[in-house]
Amino acid sequence: MTTVEAKTGQLAWVYDLNKCIGCQTCSVACKVLWTRDEGEKHQWWCSVNTMPGLGTPKNWEEMGGGADPKTGKPRPGHQPTREEFGGGFDYNYYEVFYGGSAGKAHLEPQAPRENRWAMNWDEDQGAGEWPNSYFYYLPRMCNHCSNPVCVQACVTGALSKGENGLVLRDEEICMGDRFCMEACPYKKIYFNYDRHVAQQCIGCFPRIEAGVAPACVRQCPGRAVFIGYLDDAESAVHKLVKQWKIALPLHAEAGTGPNVYYVPPLSPYRLNEDMSIDYETPRIPPEYLESQFGPEVHDALSTLRSEMESVRNGGKSEMLSTLIAYKWQELLGPFTVDPATLTPSANGEA
Repeated sequence: MTTVEAKTGQLAWVYDLNKCIGCQTCSVACKVLWTRDEGEKHQWWCSVNTMPGLGTPKNWEEMGGGADPKTGKPRPGHQPTREEFGGGFDYNYYEVFYGGSAGKAHLEPQAPRENRWAMNWDEDQGAGEWPNSYFYYLPRMCNHCSNPVCVQACVTGALSKGENGLVLRDEEICMGDRFCMEACPYKKIYFNYDRHVAQQCIGCFPRIEAGVAPACVRQCPGRAVFIGYLDDAESAVHKLVKQWKIALPLHAEAGTGPNVYYVPPLSPYRLNEDMSIDYETPRIPPEYLESQFGPEVHDALSTLRSEMESVRNGGKSEMLSTLIAYKWQELLGPFTVDPATLTPSANGEA
């Protein structure tokens, strides 16, 4: 198996929400790679939710958790239920395709209609009223936090912080207590009810070890996802987060130091009743963006608009060139190995 030189530091992701088209390629790439076994049908370690929206698990932003602002220790929150995660349905395939329904039955989840939910159940609904409705897509995964309260909450030591800053787990010693799920403010830890263990994104750690970028990064057709080390001054991730300060964490007030960052979405202008453009009022309420990305979101958006205006006037912008990513390899950081070139191991895995 091909490997790369080991490096320590904090790995981080940057999602450019102005380039995310909600195609779910990252979600599906993660799904088919990591959650195909028993008890994982409902699990989407990477999910792309429509915002504003209730997301997955349902209403996760109101479930609490995070770190105590004084002690840094975990604050218990709501433990998401199986119904709040939803999904993992069986479908009426036989009835529709083979049961002679003659078009009288349509494909639908076979679950109680009351309180039914699933990943992306509210996809593309958004908010606002015509002609000023709005939404944007928000990819979510384990944030591999600098202060991972899930690790502190784990009573068995099954969760740990690795050399690359990734939060890893040992399912052999997980007892299924689910305190980690309560502590995580992002509610991106799932429970396997068949195997009685908690599971979450591990940052495609086996791929990282082999020099291959995570599936969510490499498979994104919109070139919207960057990965790299935060302390690498030459990396796109470092520049977007530390230098230009246009990539921001989600709900930083939770106190966990998340290491998944977002370039916030630019908003179209509102339309007046006569369909003229209101150039003073963005369609996405600034206060809503602030509720997700903090007060720094206003400066980030201002910087984006300023750089765009400069380029329109004939100037050049390293920041915009970085975001555009003319060469898709620029998104991969140091993990540029083509997985197709890896030599299969004895058990048939790369």
